[in-house]
Amino acid sequence: MADNTFIDETDPYTDKEGLEWGYEEGVEWGLLFPEANGEYQSPINLNSREAKYDPSLLEVRLSPNYVVCRDSEVINDGHTIQILLKSKSVLTDGPLLRNHEYELHEVRFHWGKENQRGSEHTVNFKAFPMELHLIHWNSTLFNSIDEALGKKNGIAIIALFVQGKLKTIPCFNPNTLLPDPLLRDYWVYEGSLTIPPCCENVTWILFRYPLTISQLQIEEFRRVRSHIKGAELPEGCDGILGDNFRPTQPLSDRIIRAAFQ
Repeated sequence: MADNTFIDETDPYTDKEGLEWGYEEGVEWGLLFPEANGEYQSPINLNSREAKYDPSLLEVRLSPNYVVCRDSEVINDGHTIQILLKSKSVLTDGPLLRNHEYELHEVRFHWGKENQRGSEHTVNFKAFPMELHLIHWNSTLFNSIDEALGKKNGIAIIALFVQGKLKTIPCFNPNTLLPDPLLRDYWVYEGSLTIPPCCENVTWILFRYPLTISQLQIEEFRRVRSHIKGAELPEGCDGILGDNFRPTQPLSDRIIRAAFQ
């Protein structure tokens, strides 16, 4: 991280309605964002035994056409760290609509202040220290991510669990974030954005194997601040950005599909 301070920026994906929200205990997003009360919300707990093996997911393999991003912007919006991409990278096939391109809009991180929590999704009720989201929008059907939000087949998110080990990523290339070279071990389900306005109709693709980064890199995230330096902090707030994950939501009648047995 080049800068641990808060940068005041807005992004249509995160600040669509201009309403204040946070991860503090007791904050009810549904009061401000009605879509957060929907039946198909994210994140969820992935019960591996209940996931349904679907061999059709591998008939046409998930195909990321990502390019090395030499022109990207790192932003601390007070809720998370975002990497906004200026180069066009796209995702196709797999569980997505055939002959449709999903353009990579941004990379977003969620992490805990301690290693036993941080990921938004859980696997068999196990949480990881961090979860990374590659957020895509359907550029075949829509003209912008704003237009795609909440629309059927509008948004696709690849999620990767992250845990600390002795491994580093030499440069920011979205391809290096994909741990499975054959792109075959993943779960799929229909859910929502995990931040307000919590629009539904999101296709989630969650890779089974976690990405590994060094513990030092995780600690760098835990030094990021959630407020502008010198700002007066609310009572009980230490000004450190972290624990920026939404609790898991009910699965309801949804089916989790698996591309592996």
